[in-house]
Amino acid sequence: MTGNPLDEPLRKLVGDRTAKVLGEHLDLHTTGDLLHHYPRRYAERGELTRLADLPVDEYVTVVAQISKADKRTYGGGSGVRLEVVVSDGSGSLTLVFFSKAAHAHAHRLIPGRRGMFSGKVSVFNRTRQLAHPDYQLLDADDAGEAAVDAFANRLIPLYPACKQITSWKIAQAVETALNSLAATGWEGVGEPLPDELRAVRGLAPLPEALEKVHRPRSKADIAAARDRLRWDEAFVLQVALARRRAAESALAAVPRRPAADGLLAAFDAKLPFTLTDGQRTVSDEVFADLATDHPMHRLLQGEVGSGKTLVALRAMLGVVDAGGQAAMLAPTEVLAQQHHRSITEMMGELAESASMLGGAELGTKVVLLTGSMGTAARRQALLDLVTGEAGIVVGTHALIEDKVKFHDLGLVVVDEQHRFGVEQRDALRAKAPQPPHLLVMTATPIPRTVAMTVFGDLETSVLDQLPAGRSPIATHVVPAAEKPHFLSRAWERVREEVEGGHQAYVVCPRIGDDEDTKAAAKKADDAERRPPLAVLEIAEQIAAGPLSGLRVEVLHGRMAPDAKDDVMRRFAGGEVDVLVATTVIEVGVNVPNATAMVIMDADRFGVSQLHQLRGRVGRGSAAGLCLLVSEAPEASPARGRLDAVAGTLDGFELSEIDLQQRREGDVLGQAQSGSRSSLRMLTVIEDREVIEQARQEAVAVVAADPDLAGHPDLRSALDSLLDADREQYLDKG
Repeated sequence: MTGNPLDEPLRKLVGDRTAKVLGEHLDLHTTGDLLHHYPRRYAERGELTRLADLPVDEYVTVVAQISKADKRTYGGGSGVRLEVVVSDGSGSLTLVFFSKAAHAHAHRLIPGRRGMFSGKVSVFNRTRQLAHPDYQLLDADDAGEAAVDAFANRLIPLYPACKQITSWKIAQAVETALNSLAATGWEGVGEPLPDELRAVRGLAPLPEALEKVHRPRSKADIAAARDRLRWDEAFVLQVALARRRAAESALAAVPRRPAADGLLAAFDAKLPFTLTDGQRTVSDEVFADLATDHPMHRLLQGEVGSGKTLVALRAMLGVVDAGGQAAMLAPTEVLAQQHHRSITEMMGELAESASMLGGAELGTKVVLLTGSMGTAARRQALLDLVTGEAGIVVGTHALIEDKVKFHDLGLVVVDEQHRFGVEQRDALRAKAPQPPHLLVMTATPIPRTVAMTVFGDLETSVLDQLPAGRSPIATHVVPAAEKPHFLSRAWERVREEVEGGHQAYVVCPRIGDDEDTKAAAKKADDAERRPPLAVLEIAEQIAAGPLSGLRVEVLHGRMAPDAKDDVMRRFAGGEVDVLVATTVIEVGVNVPNATAMVIMDADRFGVSQLHQLRGRVGRGSAAGLCLLVSEAPEASPARGRLDAVAGTLDGFELSEIDLQQRREGDVLGQAQSGSRSSLRMLTVIEDREVIEQARQEAVAVVAADPDLAGHPDLRSALDSLLDADREQYLDKG
């Protein structure tokens, strides 16, 4: 056999039809892809699974026992419906079959039998059900189920599946693959982990780990397999990141050292406050990087309101001092305009070049570039950039268009980088003859292991100290369903804040225009849950009701850019009392006079998102108030999330809670690279120790053998575990 059999196309193993389904619907294309599609969990023969918390609208596979089966007629006797209830003591699930299927399955689905049932969970009359599910009975006396013998005396693997292919059909494909490889003694299957590393860590060989994870005889088998496979993922990813760091260090860049009495010094001299210790420490780290002859590659993360923009601005001014230009890339026009406004306000006359009327001798022009700008303004901005008249530009995706040329781009600052694709970031960096320095900012606190895993090729700086003068924010949950008078009191508190000379935000999950309403209605569960509350509806209700007489306006993403900017300017200027908005105000918006925020349907938002939204208040001298309105039941997981947000202002603590409640792929897959996550076994919260140890081992391997010439199987694993898109992400991140 030549080559690695794990790289063989699946169609050679399971046939064209099954291979097509696995490829199109589960993104599994090779034998290796299939064997790295691990069981979600395992059921012991006869074990009943917990049904109480099955997720609605997801495809599930459950092992359960039939407690009741009834065949009923409907439509005046013209139709037949078979209702089968499966139970586990914690809850029940109804299986429904109609017409011919009802007759076909009635003789097999009888009380007392156990089986695996697979389908999409829906809700009818407030009861969870599977309509026309696939199933496989597990009773040995069912002669029609020849596959039962395969499950005898061992744990039953339950795989992540979909409508088009069930868990047990995936299991059959896996059995075929394992038997094929075992027949050849796993000949040609590479071993990505160095032998010495495996020996020291006591890790099983790869073939043994794959056998045990798919065909375990005991829970100890599962544990041993997972230990090994976690190490594969952590180590391969950390090797990729270590190689990126080494490659970045080898690139040449222009050192950018600020002048002792230049623009940065003039800016610092006019600051009306002193920098926090954290801001000084991080600034020192940034300026040390900028002074080197290879590109800075740094992640700046910190608490909401910790002053990241100020640190970034000082870095940009230092680069301008050194004769270069700086570009700040923002994900939305609202945020770009806000950054431009706050930067020019902080700089004052320094934001105008000496050639401009009123400009300071050391000043530099600060320009804005967005897609909605008028032709004349856009032409002037482009001219200012190519001539070097503008030292700083703040913009959206418009910055990366081919027409945009720089005189000498020395620093790229990417704000909220997770909202940008690889190509967008890379296109901006490519506008310099030599790689510019890169500063990535995020206002979402990131657990250390996530930073090491997702941003492992960046050096990390953390701002966790709020500037002096920032006020505390009190956060309370408003249980609108249980205690409607609490919501009435919430609107009273908003009115009190406005009457005290302050302003307020009201945040809703959706917009409420025609396009948005149709989409929301389509997604809503008819009998289970109403559509999320909408900006346009709530604004109308409160303006006519509890907040009548106040100046209420709306802000959302489908407004024209000029209209959005106009609303934000008037809100910042105190001409609007209450701004009803979507999450368009989540980051970057800075109105110190806004002291109150009401978040409607707060349970529809994630933990970190709520923390970001809350950070829009308490930015001045007056205390902030954040009210989380929810109809979620008191004992529900949703209320638990809200209670966690209300219980702490520590964004790093909340980020860990957030990560624990989200699927790993949300953090490490599509959100980062646009592709399926390469991490299937590793969990970045629970496996911190493995990630940290893998990072150390990876650094040592890459330092000794940068091209991995002595580790061909590891090199191959980089190509197979990290798909092409993710390799590109790591290559350009």
